Order: sequence, then structure tokens, then C-alpha cells
Amino acid sequence: MQDIYLDHAATTPLDPRVREAMLPYLDEKYGNPSSFHSTGKIVTDDVRQARESIAQILHVRADEILFTSGGTESDNLAILGHARMNKQFGNHIITTSFEHHAVLEACIRLEKKEGFEVTYIAPDRDGMISVDSIAKALRPETILVSVMYANNEIGTIQPIAEMGNMIQKYREEHNLPHLVFHTDACQATGYLDLNVEKLHVDMLTLNGSKMYGPKGVGLLYVKRGIKLEPLQFGGAQERGIRPGTENVPGIIGMAKALELAQADRVKESSRLEVLRNKLIEGILSTIPRTRLNGDKEQRLPNNVNISFMDIEGEALLLYLDAAGIYVSTGSACTSASLDPSHVILALGFPYEVAHGSMRFSLGHSTTEKDIEFVLKTLPPLVETLRSISPVRVDEKYWM
Repeated sequence: MQDIYLDHAATTPLDPRVREAMLPYLDEKYGNPSSFHSTGKIVTDDVRQARESIAQILHVRADEILFTSGGTESDNLAILGHARMNKQFGNHIITTSFEHHAVLEACIRLEKKEGFEVTYIAPDRDGMISVDSIAKALRPETILVSVMYANNEIGTIQPIAEMGNMIQKYREEHNLPHLVFHTDACQATGYLDLNVEKLHVDMLTLNGSKMYGPKGVGLLYVKRGIKLEPLQFGGAQERGIRPGTENVPGIIGMAKALELAQADRVKESSRLEVLRNKLIEGILSTIPRTRLNGDKEQRLPNNVNISFMDIEGEALLLYLDAAGIYVSTGSACTSASLDPSHVILALGFPYEVAHGSMRFSLGHSTTEKDIEFVLKTLPPLVETLRSISPVRVDEKYWM
């Protein structure tokens, strides 16, 4: 029985070095950072150091880092918090139609319940958003633009730095100080440059569980001067914007995980890119009626998203699971839903293509032998499922 985990985009295993850094805060360093006694002060100092370490990696100020419970809360806080605080300056938001649901559903809430207007920019067929499409959507009443750095399903990398530079110039030329640019960078950690100065972003989301860190912790970078309306109340922690006793083990673990991820970024990306290309080429050359979703070049080094025509993705997932290969049909946050991937639909493909999409996301544990086993196991499973499937997808979607 094999045990091949290819769902690192959903979550990553905890790095042993991260676990080691966290252990003291699960036992002897148990103090509350808000306490004034010595037990609390020790922990307070360690949280401060973790914040400073993260800030140094992102090239920001330590007081611009807010700790949260994860990527979803950070995205929600960025979207809802900024929109509600600045509604008097404008009610227009720009995002894309294939963002993570944490962004999309927050925007839909503002649109349907709170009087905001949202422009959803569609990607091209290869999953890319152009800078020009964002520029054309900007208006004097636009207060927020949110574009994901790297898509969580198809792995396409957006030109965030160019978008940020364009938005910054538009803001200055039109004197719109309340226009801000947010990016969800959860999938980018460990693969892409997170230097905020180069990205020209005003808010940035990260998630501990996507970088071989602990679950239940994340952060939101908020540029100094930007004001957010809190989503919860009851304390002065995180400058009162995100109250609640700090998740100290999580914060320490995330800081260590981010440090390790960025240190190994170039070497690990190069290694995974070779394996990624081997998997892509192997699937497309040995299994007919398949399609790579997302641009082949502008994509994360660990992401392979394939549509297998004429089958249901959930069925293939279960067959692979029985063979000891663990993959996904889309975002982990919607895994309980049988709805087709909104990302594949946003590319302009029909439901049948979206239902047959499969995400293979590689990671630290992935080896060449793993890829070879997948390429050996996958073709007969697809053939079996196609032999009993009533679905037939038009060849224009895979030719």
C-alpha cells in the first residue's frame, strides 16, 4: 500500500523543526501575553520577536502585522474591515471571479447586504488576469482591489507587482488615499517572493497551514495608515483590531515555518518544478482527452491541475485514495460540496469539464518515485471510469 500525499495546497504536514520551536509554548511557557507578571512577559517578548521576524521577511514594520486564526479570517478582515470602515469614501470593489471563497463570499455579502458594488474580473482561458483589465475597472469610487497572488486550484501566478504599481500610481494621480490593494498570498509561501515593497500591496494574507506550519493561525499585513473595522470585539490584542488571547504556539510556529520556507524557497521550487513537469507531461502524453488547467509557465512549481474528460472527479479521487494516492478535486474549503470548481468554470469551461478536474499539489515529501507510481496507476483508473461513464465532453475543450 502506497502513501503518497499530493494535496499540499489543502494543507501541509508540520515541519519537525517547527514542532520543536512550538513545544515549549505547549508546556512550560504557558503564560498569557497580556499578563503583566513575569510568566506573561516572557511570552510577550517571544511573540514580539516572532512578529519582528515575520516583518523582516515581508520587508514591513512589525506593527503592521496582525495575527489571526488563518487565511479565511485574514481575507475576511481585509475585505469587510476595509470596506465598512471606508464606505463614506466609495462603495466600489474590484476582485476576480476565481478568488478563494474567503474573498468571494465576503464580497458577495457586501454586495447583497451592505450596498456595495463589486466588479468581478474574469481570467483568460489560461487563468491569467491582465493588469489592463484591473486598470479599466478602476473608478473614483473604488476603495479596494483584491487579487490572489497564486490561485489555490490551478496555481496560476498573477502579476501582482505590476498591478500594485499601477494602482499606486492611479491612487496618487487621482488623490484617492482610501484606495487599497490586497492580495491573498497563502499559496505563494515557500515558492514566490513575499517582499511587500516589491509587490506594492497594502494588505497581504498568509496562512500557517500552507507553509508546513500549524493550523489555526494566520496573519494579515496592513500598511500603516489603513484603518479596518474589527469583525470581533472584546479585547485590546492586535491593536484592538483582532481581539482575543493570542495563539502563542501557533504564532511561534508560523514565524519559524515562514523563516524556513523562505530560506529553502529557490532550491525547493527548482526541485518541484522538475517533478511537476514530469507529472504534467506524463499525464497528457499517456491519457487521451485530458487538459492542463492554467498557464503552463506562469504557475506554481508544485501545482498540476488536469481535467479528465468524460469522468467525475470525485470518483477518480476515491479510486486514487484506495491506491494510496491523496489528491483533491479543488479547494479544501469546499471539499464537502459536490458543486463543480468555480475556478474551472471561470476559465470558460462547462460543468462537465469542471467536474472532471483534479489537483495534484506536490511538496517536501514528493519524490520522483511517487510521480512514477502515479503515472503508472492513473491511466487504468481513468480508463475504467470512462468505460462506465455516460458523459462525453466535446473535443473542442481538450484538443
